[in-house]
Amino acid sequence: MAAFFYYLFVKPVSLLPLWLTYIVSDISCFIIYRVVGYRKKVVTSNLTNSFPNMSKEEIKEIRKNFYSHFTDFLFESFRNFSITKEETLARFKVVNPEVLKPFADANRSVIIVGGHYNNWEMLAVGIDHYIEHQSVAIYHKLGNKFIDGKVLSSRCQFGLKLISRPEVKEFFAQENQLTATIFGSDQSPSIAKKVYWTRFLNQDTPVMFGVEKFAKEKDYPVVYGGITKVKRGYYEFKLEVLFDEPLKAAYGEITEAHTKRLEQQIIEDPQYWLWTHKRWKRKRKPEELNQAKTVEDQLADLKH
Repeated sequence: MAAFFYYLFVKPVSLLPLWLTYIVSDISCFIIYRVVGYRKKVVTSNLTNSFPNMSKEEIKEIRKNFYSHFTDFLFESFRNFSITKEETLARFKVVNPEVLKPFADANRSVIIVGGHYNNWEMLAVGIDHYIEHQSVAIYHKLGNKFIDGKVLSSRCQFGLKLISRPEVKEFFAQENQLTATIFGSDQSPSIAKKVYWTRFLNQDTPVMFGVEKFAKEKDYPVVYGGITKVKRGYYEFKLEVLFDEPLKAAYGEITEAHTKRLEQQIIEDPQYWLWTHKRWKRKRKPEELNQAKTVEDQLADLKH
């Protein structure tokens, strides 16, 4: 069934001219938002809780704009199955790749952290054209083997390397290349004890601790990567060094910094974040209060 859907719908759609792609996207947006109401309650709840001072009219406007962007994102992602290098370079640009140059010259790998904001699939096909580091991204395997293989091929077609979550620890233990490893910091943590709790978009939020853990373990600089939408279908990626000496950061400082930076970007243009997920379904328990940790505690955390 998955192969049937891919060859009958996804692949033909990926070959459409860009202008026609957006006509299909607009029609799909009407169906998904107005007719089906796909996850509309979840989106509305997430927006209302994140922006309690906004009026219902403001929330509705953001919600409408989100669904328009969301369907564009879906069809732009389909397009990546047939995208060329020339089109990738025209529609996606890293505006300041020179930020990573000093680290490359010093043979220092880095961690790039961002969120599911704007079009991260364009980042997957575009980033390796612009930086000296080998780009690597953490991904979650899809349940359908056929679709998983197609998505892997699409994302990796221009040089990106993908590693699944269970392979992350082994990757960092054996990693000896010059790499820029990309983390999506806004995914819900799958392991309850390996999280850091903080305030994010006005709510108690568990954040994955992997960025801070591996940055300190490997002494890798931490760089925030923010995607902005220039116009429909065109994106820019800006790099911003958060920590060039991560070992000097206090416990939680790195996690707080990249979480707040993502929050800032979302607040500036909220319609471009992925609001359809139940990001706050897990509530903080009393025993999960963050406390200052000793150096010994931090080192113990890094070993697990």
